[in-house]
Amino acid sequence: MRGPLLERYAHNPIITRQHVPDLGPHLRDVSSVFNPGAVRFGQQTLLVVRVQNRGRETFLMLARSHDGIHFDIEPKLIQLEGIDAVTETIYHIYDARITAIGADYYLMFAMDMAVGCRLGLAHTTDFLCFRFLGIVSQDDNRNGVLFPEKVGGRYLRLDRPNGVRLASGVATGDGIWLSASSDLLNWEPQQEVLAGRWHYWDELIGAGPPPLKTHEGWLLLYHGVATHLNTGHIYQAGVALLDLHNPARVLARGRYNILEPREPYELMGQVPNVVFPSGWTADHVDADGFTLPHATISVYYGAADTQVALAFTSVAALVSACREE
Repeated sequence: MRGPLLERYAHNPIITRQHVPDLGPHLRDVSSVFNPGAVRFGQQTLLVVRVQNRGRETFLMLARSHDGIHFDIEPKLIQLEGIDAVTETIYHIYDARITAIGADYYLMFAMDMAVGCRLGLAHTTDFLCFRFLGIVSQDDNRNGVLFPEKVGGRYLRLDRPNGVRLASGVATGDGIWLSASSDLLNWEPQQEVLAGRWHYWDELIGAGPPPLKTHEGWLLLYHGVATHLNTGHIYQAGVALLDLHNPARVLARGRYNILEPREPYELMGQVPNVVFPSGWTADHVDADGFTLPHATISVYYGAADTQVALAFTSVAALVSACREE
C-alpha cells in the first residue's frame, strides 16, 4: 500500500496557543494560532501566524526557527506602517502569504472590511519593519498569492473571487483566478485557472502557499472544501501543475486530495475538520529559482483553525500526484 504523500510531523502540532506570549490587554490567554505564511530568511524559517484572541479579533505575529520545526513567537504584534491611511473600517487582517522576489518580501493577506473582503499587500526587507502598500483588489476576494518572479514582464498572482454565497450568508468562491500587474498595486484579472469540482472533495477552492517553480511547471498547493456532506464542510489539500510561461494553463491536476483531516488536532477545534495549507519551504533550490525534484518540502498548515501543524513531502511526489490517473 502506498504511504501518504504528505508525512505529518510526529510531534504535531508545532505551535499552539500556549506558545503565544501574553501581551495585555489584547493577547492574554489567546484562543488560537493558525494559517501561517512561511519563508526562508537567511538561516531561519519565518512564519507569519494568525492569532485570534478571546474577542475573536485577529492579529499577525512573527515566529522564528533555526530548524523549521521549533518556533519562538516574538512578543510583539506586526505593525503595518501606513495602514492608518485606509479610511474604510477594517475588522480583521489575516491569512498572510509570504513571497520573496529577490531581496524583497511581500505579504499578501485578507482584510475583512465594511465593504467586504479585500486583499492587502505589505513589504519588508528585514522582517522588522513592514510597510503597507495598499488594498490590491477592487471586489470581494481572498487567498491572494504572488508568484516569486515576473512572468512575461508582469507580476502575477493567484486569487479567489468570492462569487459564491453560502446559505449562512458567508461569501466564498469556487474558482482560482490568475491576475496580472505592472506595479503590484493595480491588478487585472486574466482568466480562471482552476474551477471547483462539485460533488467531490474540492467544491470550493483557494490557493495555498505561493507557487513553487520546478522544471515540470509551477507547483500549486491549494485547499478544497467538500460542502455536500451532511457532517459539514471538510477542508482538504490538493495539488496542480501550471505552465511555466503561461500559468493560466493547467498541465495536470491531482484527482485526489493529498492531505485530509484525520488526526485529533485536525478534527477538533474552533472549526472542526480543517487542514489549511498556507506556507511551505524547500531545501534545494538552484541559482535559477527552480526547486529540485529531490527537494524536501515542509508544508505549514492551519489545523481546525486552532493551531499550526507541519508535514513533509517532495517535489517529485507532488508532481506524481498531479499526474496520477
